[in-house]
Amino acid sequence: MRYKKVDGQHYIFDIIRKKFVVSTPEEVVRQHLIHFLIEDREFPKALINVEKVIIFNKMKRRPDVMVYDAQVQPLFIAECKAPYISISQETFEQVATYNLVLQAPYLFVTNGLQHFCCKLDLKNRQFEYIGDIPIYSKLL
Repeated sequence: MRYKKVDGQHYIFDIIRKKFVVSTPEEVVRQHLIHFLIEDREFPKALINVEKVIIFNKMKRRPDVMVYDAQVQPLFIAECKAPYISISQETFEQVATYNLVLQAPYLFVTNGLQHFCCKLDLKNRQFEYIGDIPIYSKLL
């Protein structure tokens, strides 16, 4: 990952947005996740979106990371928190709320220290926690 410091402010390079962004603790977690998805889980960089605006109940929301399938349908939504923020039911509810609009079959939450991945059966309204994020091709 690339970092820089300008006028005392730290920045990290976002390879999806192709620009330096302020290096907050949450942003560092998000960038680590993006690199992991691309480098270790073979997610196509071109199918990843960061903080894309969606509308829920007439309000703008921004999922941290969205990944699409080849038909550009939501496949995977991730919510990232700073390492000092505990992953809670509220965190899951946040990403689940996004999914009411997006209908992605995989949800992921992380604070960089704890990670939880769920596979959803949208048709039968069931879910199961899975141990780790699968390779991209296994999600399809």
